[in-house]
Amino acid sequence: MDGAPGPGEGPAQEALQSLSQRLRVQEEEMELVKAALAEALRVLRLHCPPTSLQSSGIPASTRNSSLTAPPGLPPTCSPSLVSRGTQTEEELETKPSSEPPGLSNGPSAPQGASEEPSGTQSEGGGSSSSGAGSPGPPGILRPVQPLQHADTPRRNSSSSSLSERPRQKLSRKAASSANLLLRSGSTESRGSKDPLSSPGGPGSRRSNYNLEGISVKMFLRGRPITMYIPSGIRSLEELPSGPPPETLSLDWVYGYRGRDSRSNLFVLRSGEVVYFIACVVVLYRPGGGPGGPGGGGQRHYRGHTDCVRCLAVHPDGVRVASGQTAGVDKDGKPLQPVVHIWDSESLLKLQEIGLGAFERGVGALAFSSVDQGAFLCVVDDSNEHMLSVWDCSRGTKLAEIKSTNDSVLAVGFSPRDSSCIVTSGKSHVHFWNWSGGAGVPGNGTLARKQGVFGKYKKPKFIPCFVFLPDGNILTGDSEGNILTWRRSVSDSKTPGRGGAKETYTIVAQAHAHEGSIFALCLRRDGTVLSGGGRDRRLVQWGPGLVALQEAEIPEHFGAVRAIAEGLGSELLVGTTKNALLRGDLAQGFSPVIQGHTDELWGLCTHPSQNRFLTCGHDRQLCLWDGEGHALAWSIDLKETGVCADFHPSGAVVVVGLNTGRWLVLDTETREIVSDVTDGNEQLSVVRYSPDGLYLAIGSHDNVIYIYSVSSCGTKSSRFGRCMGHSSFITHLDWSKDGNFIMSNSGDYEILYWDVAGGCKLLRNRYESRDREWATYTCVLGFHVYGVWPDGSDGTDINSLCRSHNERVVAVADDFCKVHLFQYPCARAKAPSRMYAGHGSHVTSVRFSHDDSYLVSLGGKDASIFQWRVLSAGGAGPAPATPSRTPSLSPASSLDV
Repeated sequence: MDGAPGPGEGPAQEALQSLSQRLRVQEEEMELVKAALAEALRVLRLHCPPTSLQSSGIPASTRNSSLTAPPGLPPTCSPSLVSRGTQTEEELETKPSSEPPGLSNGPSAPQGASEEPSGTQSEGGGSSSSGAGSPGPPGILRPVQPLQHADTPRRNSSSSSLSERPRQKLSRKAASSANLLLRSGSTESRGSKDPLSSPGGPGSRRSNYNLEGISVKMFLRGRPITMYIPSGIRSLEELPSGPPPETLSLDWVYGYRGRDSRSNLFVLRSGEVVYFIACVVVLYRPGGGPGGPGGGGQRHYRGHTDCVRCLAVHPDGVRVASGQTAGVDKDGKPLQPVVHIWDSESLLKLQEIGLGAFERGVGALAFSSVDQGAFLCVVDDSNEHMLSVWDCSRGTKLAEIKSTNDSVLAVGFSPRDSSCIVTSGKSHVHFWNWSGGAGVPGNGTLARKQGVFGKYKKPKFIPCFVFLPDGNILTGDSEGNILTWRRSVSDSKTPGRGGAKETYTIVAQAHAHEGSIFALCLRRDGTVLSGGGRDRRLVQWGPGLVALQEAEIPEHFGAVRAIAEGLGSELLVGTTKNALLRGDLAQGFSPVIQGHTDELWGLCTHPSQNRFLTCGHDRQLCLWDGEGHALAWSIDLKETGVCADFHPSGAVVVVGLNTGRWLVLDTETREIVSDVTDGNEQLSVVRYSPDGLYLAIGSHDNVIYIYSVSSCGTKSSRFGRCMGHSSFITHLDWSKDGNFIMSNSGDYEILYWDVAGGCKLLRNRYESRDREWATYTCVLGFHVYGVWPDGSDGTDINSLCRSHNERVVAVADDFCKVHLFQYPCARAKAPSRMYAGHGSHVTSVRFSHDDSYLVSLGGKDASIFQWRVLSAGGAGPAPATPSRTPSLSPASSLDV
């Protein structure tokens, strides 16, 4: 065909064009470097006398000719210096590396994201606009450093637009695409969108070589983030190093896991109530009398590495067994489920059972009774729900068998005979006969007898059972019935088969509840308590299943999940809405522990009291009393709450919702005083200015809405909009004078706004380097860039908060950890103190008004942790006076 290229002509032409483009890039880069050197020498001549230039060691030929390349300059420069957007990920990965990733004087800024003090473009792929060039500020200039060779690759580097080309999906966070590179000097464009254009041609702008001490640069997913160093810092070496002297101590855990777990509530011999949430087993000491105020205190067993799923208490009332689920660590490696046996008095782990033996997690477990609790039976969460028996003192497995492909919800030893084990769950009750094999590991056997319902309707689920003193067994099922099972033994009359025949038959049925029965509890007086799901009733049953007394749990607490008998007539009841109630059937029940029931994101602390407010996907807005460790009040938002902030007066609080609505509520009356909608996308951050005169609303529509506020926050009117981000708003902070805003976005931009001057974008970000911020919650910025871990993909840090005394920074990460760094944290790979306990990504952290406490939110585990901030001496809160004294603690300090 006419005009069609011949064989190989098309690829050859493309290769030739590519080579020509690379040559042009290299030539133009040399011109940029020469121009930068000439500019630097001009500034040196302006600010330094000739004697200083001579003593600086710069050769005369170099001083007299601005076109002479400095020593050490490579003859050619990689196109990645100025044209990252024209390269594919494969090209970047196959380029030879002249230095390891991490901290280095790395290559210059890629296309479309480089800046300098008088530049005019935004960060991380933001738009650019022209501006006149000017030398860097006097007073912090350093001798010109030779450029490093530019062949250092960035792993999986992306283009300047996150959606510009498809990216290979990473299997886990550890295989991320980020490199953290410290830039003490780099070639940066002055607002030119096209660094390939000739520096001397029409419409072009010269690039400046940022001298040492002006800026640092880091990369997230290949995107450059430039941060300017404040003028008061002449060297990064003078910044604090090491972890902070302050430490955290877990003070209180709000919440209880009742929504989706069983075997989760017991009373110890000491009178403490033991339950779990996230990775923490809580030992709660009730205060006051039944039905009275909560009070009391908490201790915590924190030996688990993932979420706890079930508990069992030893017959001695001291030892506890707790089983955890499987998970993954920070590197994506699986964490094996395990059972811990620990002492509730000393909180020391006594035995670790089943490491490597269970799949997915531990679903149910129980101690034996008649032999002083020598054995432990465990059911895992594998497809076959393996039932195993273990020697508690040795940690050895004595017997194991496949249980059933259906879910198993409960397991227990008979209190009269340790050779009898019962399991129940979906559509089954199984009675197991265990022979111990003379205590030899693996020699025991388990034989199953299946419960036969006969003329009785077979229920869909049997969630619970209890052993009676006379040897009978009661089961509660999803039909609301309590069935009585009796064991009978008869001689076998089958020829050739000797021995006794054991059977389990139903001898009685009583309809106890409307809906499922979730819990059965045998009391000390021989009566039985049953807890209903749909009807939320607690019923006490006497001999022959005669109802004696009952009470109903209020609807807002949910259904009965677990029942435990306390001191005297006192009862403890766990509910499906993650509340722990205390009381009795006669006087009713009151909550002593409450919590959210779904993923949490919104958190703010009161400006003058030890109170904080939370909201999340359960649509509940909760105000917590940090001193009394109790829920002050809660309301139903009808929509998902994602962010919140108190007015500086504390009189009102603003709550952002996932629909674009935001509400202002009176904190005393709980009345909604304002209901406004901005856009139709989720709001991600709401923040009052420190003087309370403005309110900033950050939205997923890339806009920050500004409102002027009056009457202590009860009235507001639209003031303006900050428009310029190229992705959704993630974090923002106000300056101390209340006139400026610093904001971050989903594509890693750092922008500054003049709110008082009309919500204008400050094009010259260099001029904001010395601005003081009332709060520091932005995760990107010079003062906090050291908190980012090596290899981060940009989503590893969910929340950050600087203490009010400006001594430390708390960080919530995606790996269930809370970190404490020194502030400012402007050293790459900065060491921290790390604290575990959450079982899901930590979504938010905030300090109390006096820095005595830190509050952290677990995401999907719906937990709230209140940490006490301890000074270097280990007692009391940190002093309020800001300090910049470097810590002498070792960099590897780890608190778990």
